[in-house]
Amino acid sequence: MNNQKMVNKQDERRGEQRKITDLYYSVEFSIKGLEYFYQFKLRDISQNGLCIMVKEGSPVLQNIKVDNLLDMKYYSVETPDKTDKIITKVKHITKHAQGRFQGHSLVGLEILKKE
Repeated sequence: MNNQKMVNKQDERRGEQRKITDLYYSVEFSIKGLEYFYQFKLRDISQNGLCIMVKEGSPVLQNIKVDNLLDMKYYSVETPDKTDKIITKVKHITKHAQGRFQGHSLVGLEILKKE
């Protein structure tokens, strides 16, 4: 499934499809065994590149792996208090070795199923 397309076409009434980052600005999730909820800004790095940026050393990076499924709460751009729960798959974890985001990793996400 292309994660840049609308999660549920029936929800979208526009002629063209919108990207996920046009609909949501951040995600929130928890990880089993960790006591906190984590919230990250969504980033649209490439055509198929929905991801979050996580600082090296974060407990999040120590507790997730590629192919993990996470129940994420997506925060709406248009209505900040509106959220959608969406099952999301970790597609890749790529360390940023240089540049502006040195010391961070990109965690690629794939939208699987809206609850």
